[in-house]
Amino acid sequence: MTAVKETSTIQENKQLAFTQCPVTYLMERIGGYWKPIILFHLLSGSKRYSEIQKAIPAITEKMLIQHLKQLEADKLVIREAKPVVPPYVTYTLTPSGSSLNKVLYAMAAWSVEDSKRNSSDIYKDLVDFPMSN
Repeated sequence: MTAVKETSTIQENKQLAFTQCPVTYLMERIGGYWKPIILFHLLSGSKRYSEIQKAIPAITEKMLIQHLKQLEADKLVIREAKPVVPPYVTYTLTPSGSSLNKVLYAMAAWSVEDSKRNSSDIYKDLVDFPMSN
């Protein structure tokens, strides 16, 4: 990964955004298309890499690896590799990652309600939403 030039205009703007809007901090950590989806699947408990891959069939291997590494670097996910053959890697939410369940639930609830308003029921019920804590 390339080094970030700390004195660049974009970095100064980002720092200003952090001080002005707390949502910026959240989006920096879980922003993008795949990270919230990965976190959603990990809310129900630890998963092996292959289980995450099966749960999100549309994600490419490159994107899954990249986002898992970013989530680990942001201390939202713990990667545990067991030294056996074949390698056994599990991903688990950290306490910080687990505390995002309310945020993800709010996003899911909004999605369900908005899809109903727009006549495109995308998800029928939130009863089975993984609410681990």
